[in-house]
Parts: sequence; structure tokens; C-alpha cells
Amino acid sequence: MNFDVKPTDASFGAFVTGLDLRHLGRSEFDDLYQTWLRYSLLIFPGQHLSQAEQVRFAKRFGAMEFDLAPISNVDKDGQLIKSDDNDMVKILKGNMEWHQDSTYMPVQAKGAVFTAHVVPDEGGETGWADMSAAYDALNPATQERIADLSAYHSLYYSQQKAGFTQKKQGSEYSGYGFFNQEPPLRPLVKIHPETGRSTLTIGRHAYGIPGLSPKDSEALLDDLVKNACQPPRVYHHHWTVGDAVIWDNRCLLHQARPWNMDIPRVMYHSRIAGDPKSESAAAGG
Repeated sequence: MNFDVKPTDASFGAFVTGLDLRHLGRSEFDDLYQTWLRYSLLIFPGQHLSQAEQVRFAKRFGAMEFDLAPISNVDKDGQLIKSDDNDMVKILKGNMEWHQDSTYMPVQAKGAVFTAHVVPDEGGETGWADMSAAYDALNPATQERIADLSAYHSLYYSQQKAGFTQKKQGSEYSGYGFFNQEPPLRPLVKIHPETGRSTLTIGRHAYGIPGLSPKDSEALLDDLVKNACQPPRVYHHHWTVGDAVIWDNRCLLHQARPWNMDIPRVMYHSRIAGDPKSESAAAGG
């Protein structure tokens, strides 16, 4: 490889330098893709990608669930959002809990590219947690207990549980993930389609394990997240303007860390679509 890879101190993740993500040859990208599968999270300091460049880079990893969305407490007119009743603020706060993207959709996302444009000096980090290492760390009795269990996934459920119910009308949020459909039922344990590793599918959107009471289901899911998201299986990145990352949503949870929301934080998110053969609820993904 003609780029440098420095692993984080966690069980996953690496810093990659020596590359310009705007100009990757085929062999360079092939090496980078295999590096991504190995580490699940790749951090590229100081790339300063434009929005169009970010989307082009993300598209090299597969078809897109959506090209680009701001994850920001600044509105489209450049004004700081200060109302706690704003639905975008509710989503930002909800996402401070551990989750995977689009598990509440018919097809779970494959991954995401995230870039930093305006960041606070303190707080506002993004954390990731390794669900393959978390599964491996479970004792055999727990692995056996959850082997055939599934959970429903819903953004309605997770936002309401966090106390951030969406407004019925006049929402500032686009409504992505809020629609009238049956919530997908996903196994707690899945096999990663490219690495072959067993990995947990849990996080804030999961609830209602069939065969368990609501109380027992919530207790089991909470315990799995609590035990999974412990060192050395977690890494939190303090952002510098210009940083870019790509993560594997099939095997990592992630969360935003709190910050003083009187200070702007502007990030852009490009979401890579999952393969329906492996990531749809119907396929057991």
C-alpha cells in the first residue's frame, strides 16, 4: 500500500494518511477498501472535501441511501438553532445514544462518510463501538441465549424513549425514518457479509424482542449495549475542521457526544446503501 495506516488504541479503527481522497486510482481504492473491512473505521485528517467530493468518494463504496445531509444545529439560513422544541435538535440529541443507521428502514445502511466543517473546541465528538469484538467478548451462555433472538427497530420508539417526540405538524426535520410501516424485525446476531464475523445488531432503535416481556426485552438490550460499549471496544474522535471518516455500519454502533449547543457544529453525512441480500430485515440482516 502507498498510504500510511496507524491503528487506534481500540479494537478497531485506524488513521489513514498519505492519500488525497479526491484522486484515488483503482488499485489504491482496492487497497483502501480492504483496509476499511479490516478496521471498520478509517479516519482521514485534513482532507477538506467539498460536498461534491464527499459524495463522489462515498459512491465508490456502493450505491447511496442518500447523497448528503447536514447534521447540524445551524439552519439553512446560517442561523444557530436555539429552540429545544426544534425537531432537528431532538434528532441531534437522540443520536447521542448508541445506534446503527437505518436499522429502522427496510434495508440497513452499509456505511457512511462523515466530514467536519464547523466544530466546537470542546465536546461534540463522535464515538464508535465494535459490535464484532463485543459479540466475541460475550460468555458462551449469553451467545447461546441470544443466538435465535430478534428485535424490532423503530425511530419512533427510540425518539420517544429519549423524550424527543416529533411534532405532528410544522416539523423542521425532513421526516426521514418516520413513516407508516411495520417496524423491521432484525436478529440480534448477524454474520457480516464480507468479513464473515458474527456481530451484534443492537442500539437505541431496538426494542420488543418476541418471546420476552417488554421489561425483560428492554433489560437484555440495555445490558448488551452497556457491556458492548466498553474499552477497548470504543473510540471517540475529537474533530478538527477538514477531517473525514468512513465507517462500516454493519458492525459498528456510533453516537454523538454532547456539546454546548449555543456553539455551532456543522457536519455532513453521506449514507451508503446496504445490499438487500444481506441487510434487509427479510434477509435476516
